[in-house]
Amino acid sequence: GNVRHDPFAMLPFCGYNMGDYFKHWLEIGKKTSPEKLPKIFFVNWFRKDENGNFIWPGFGDNIRVLKWIFERTENTNNGAESEIGYLPVKGAIDISGLDISETDINSLFSIQKDKWKAEVKDIEEYFKIFGNRLPEGLKEELINLEGRLG
Repeated sequence: GNVRHDPFAMLPFCGYNMGDYFKHWLEIGKKTSPEKLPKIFFVNWFRKDENGNFIWPGFGDNIRVLKWIFERTENTNNGAESEIGYLPVKGAIDISGLDISETDINSLFSIQKDKWKAEVKDIEEYFKIFGNRLPEGLKEELINLEGRLG
């Protein structure tokens, strides 16, 4: 299927302009001390290899990634900064007992810049629906992401 840009599945239910909704949360973020802000993680459980097979073993093993996320929120030094945020360092995710190759692990944590650049373009299109009510902070984040991707 296609990626649906619908944060928190709120578009059908929000009683006011989503641009204003985003602005509200960005303003709360500015008023809140950094240690109290929620940590945000992006996970793609559905990444496929060149043969169209899912790389990650599946639902029952997602707890391994969630464990890494919890450790990360406790400021464990288990992440390396990248163009898209922090990625697990080698060995940070427990893969013991999994039938997964080193090649697949490396693929899971590689950054496919061409796909991320396409995502930036998709988000730019999505942002157009908010017109002049899209908060500057979201535009800036997208511009910064595009810059980091080169």
